[in-house]
Amino acid sequence: MLLEEFDTDKQAIINPDMVNEPIKNFPETVVTCFARGTFERILKELPHKHLVTTSVANLDISIYEIDVDGHKLGFFNSYVGAAGCVAVLEDLIVMGMKNLVVFGTCGVLDSSIAETSIIIPRAALRDEGTSFHYLSPSDEIMVNQDFHEDFKSFLDKQKVSYTEGKVWTTDGIYRETVDKMARRKAQGAICVDMECSAIAALADFRKISHFQFFYSADNLDADVWDVRTLSNDADLETKDRIAYIALAFAKERFS
Repeated sequence: MLLEEFDTDKQAIINPDMVNEPIKNFPETVVTCFARGTFERILKELPHKHLVTTSVANLDISIYEIDVDGHKLGFFNSYVGAAGCVAVLEDLIVMGMKNLVVFGTCGVLDSSIAETSIIIPRAALRDEGTSFHYLSPSDEIMVNQDFHEDFKSFLDKQKVSYTEGKVWTTDGIYRETVDKMARRKAQGAICVDMECSAIAALADFRKISHFQFFYSADNLDADVWDVRTLSNDADLETKDRIAYIALAFAKERFS
């Protein structure tokens, strides 16, 4: 298998510092989300300025600096999908990012998990390709080991409930079959996303601090797919509250 040919060489033919350069006073701590609507609402509510624009081939990604109670954080709307997401993060590492907080939706594989509730991944099943270019082959990767207890304490202080478990990260959004879901559940997965294992592998490879959590959206643990609150227009108040939890944690833990 080609993905078993992991190369430990840090130097590639094309390296991110060949197409990017450090930016003076670039925020060391960056927060990103995948939901376009949530990102746009938070950006409108907080003081901000545009820092730089990077891109993924044919899509521009704008990076902002926002002010959270006097603390400057980077903030941007992440590309969806492991390969593009990681490519943008590579750019930001060169620019000066050292700490990364990621939040976004996931599908649940356990129907008992409430809608729009927080899920903290402890490990990710590597059913995508990108992570195998950053970490030697394995079925899964540990996630959030350094900051897991900090985030739980942060949520407990705010009396915010959460679920912990394993996430299934997959590239094939239209290939999440019933049989695959059953196999991943048997391996301990309680939810599914498209980026977590790849981001964790990148963070380990590039030696940056990284924390990621989810909020539940659609339900795959049903006879028929249940979209629940996946829509950009659903349960906006709760989604915005979760965004502010991510920003507050990033400010408290890394600033």
